Amino acid sequence: MIPIFRSTDTRNVKRVLRSGETQLKKAEAAARRILNDVRREGDRALKRWTLRLDKMDLAREGFTVRRSEIVKAYRQVPEGFVDAVRTSARNIRKAAREQLPRAWQITNGAGIEVSQILRPLSRVACYVPGGRFPLPSTVLMSVIPAQVAGVEEIFVTSPRPAPAVLVTADILGIKNIFRLGGAQAIGAFAYGTESVPRADKIVGPGNRFVAAAKKLVAGDCGIDFVAGPSELMVVASEGNAEWIASDLVAQAEHDPDAVAIFLTPSRKLALEVQGAVEGILEQVFARETDVPAKALDGHGAVVVTKDLEEAIDLVNEFAPEHLTLLDGAARMLRRVRSAGSIFLGETSPVAAGDYASGTNHILPTAGAARLRGGLSAADFVKTISVQALTPQGLGRIRKTITTLARTEGLKAHAYSIETRFKVHASTPKGR
Repeated sequence: MIPIFRSTDTRNVKRVLRSGETQLKKAEAAARRILNDVRREGDRALKRWTLRLDKMDLAREGFTVRRSEIVKAYRQVPEGFVDAVRTSARNIRKAAREQLPRAWQITNGAGIEVSQILRPLSRVACYVPGGRFPLPSTVLMSVIPAQVAGVEEIFVTSPRPAPAVLVTADILGIKNIFRLGGAQAIGAFAYGTESVPRADKIVGPGNRFVAAAKKLVAGDCGIDFVAGPSELMVVASEGNAEWIASDLVAQAEHDPDAVAIFLTPSRKLALEVQGAVEGILEQVFARETDVPAKALDGHGAVVVTKDLEEAIDLVNEFAPEHLTLLDGAARMLRRVRSAGSIFLGETSPVAAGDYASGTNHILPTAGAARLRGGLSAADFVKTISVQALTPQGLGRIRKTITTLARTEGLKAHAYSIETRFKVHASTPKGR
């Protein structure tokens, strides 16, 4: 059962708010060991850890998926799946185009031109979780922004990639799909091995071990952010208890470590949502799996706050991956400082963003939303500054540069400016 706490119960509230960060820290030791093995031993470590953790023999299966497997996968996906992928892809691609930064050029006075150019990353690895569910939606969310940005080489990697994952990657034109998962996959693309190319950047969500591994390789390889087990906060003072409960359970079914929290100043609504959660667990899952129940019991909570303002303060402290604001809470959007993705109103469920509204569902977790938002096409390009100064333009800011350089004690910097004027002054006219 999802527990109910008052906001004054600071011990339990903090425990729930920090559960994601706590799980990540616990996973780092195991992830570090695997990464070190992959860095030292390459393919040999990948084979050993994949056999041990995923029960798959890479020596027999091969590191990449064969074309015959992809052809077979088309016969295994449900009717209408290909059309659903194409519709979702169209919406995601449209949003991704708007996310790209722009090239620009300005003049800072006569003779001083400053501009910005864009260049895509060369090689990107898109991690798609395996686990209990196939996640073709994550293929869409990671591959399409990279394509929009113009990345030349895009790889998809997933432990035991499901037919739906294979078909989606094929529809998007991905040529190389790897059967690698867990921390060992992150290590493979971060460092490169005999069979796995080193990537400029690794993106995509995963369990706490994948998230920990990405955090640990960030100094050697680009990553999007820490994207671990799913998180949701819902804020409301009134609303449909079953709808609220359904969103909480939807997040909880991702992973036993998922975090689902409902914040409300209404004790009555809190009790109604608690009861509705139990009803949905029984009705939808018929106790066929205990994953949602475990997540809600261990990392879920209904928190009764003093008012909506206090609820929003808790949101900003937690910085959730997903945030749903209902009724009067939606009017408090301006007070929200930290959240990965926000859903406004009762008919904007998180599942819409998970699949087809067009926004990206690869989002920061474990507090990382304090620093940035979700994955976008901008994550796959480099913005490079360019400057071009004429002799007259350099002369206009000559004193400014040399004064600042000498103040910092960097005499050679000042000299690099002054020497140009000595050469320029002695250069014969017409040369």
